[in-house]
Amino acid sequence: MNWFLKAVSSYAAFSGRARRSEYWYFYLFFMVFYVAALVVDVAVGSWSADAGAGLVSTLFSFVLLLPGLAVTVRRLHDTGRSGWWVLLYFVPIVGLVVMLVFLCTDSQPGDNAYGPNPKDQGWAPGPGAGVTRVASPR
Repeated sequence: MNWFLKAVSSYAAFSGRARRSEYWYFYLFFMVFYVAALVVDVAVGSWSADAGAGLVSTLFSFVLLLPGLAVTVRRLHDTGRSGWWVLLYFVPIVGLVVMLVFLCTDSQPGDNAYGPNPKDQGWAPGPGAGVTRVASPR
């Protein structure tokens, strides 16, 4: 949950790098909350089968659109790629597969053009929404 809160609190930060765990936990919790929003839509009657969406789930998606885009760009930066690669999502099937490979790729070791490697910094999410410095293994 802390990774999700870290990504949301950095909602407009397109610079820097994001670890795989930050990216994947963000989308895990996004999907959990989205399903909950769908349940609320059905319960309150705002779900429209014709549109395939409901008021609460649509608002939820729009609110987290920018944080999702930002964490994706930072994840691409972590692999040494430009954030413009996110445009591959518009290429049917092949773009999704290529993006999945990029997003699953391990961090580029050491510093790159987008900043220091977050794994080398020894940062991990701590209690609450902030981050806490942890000892690096030797």
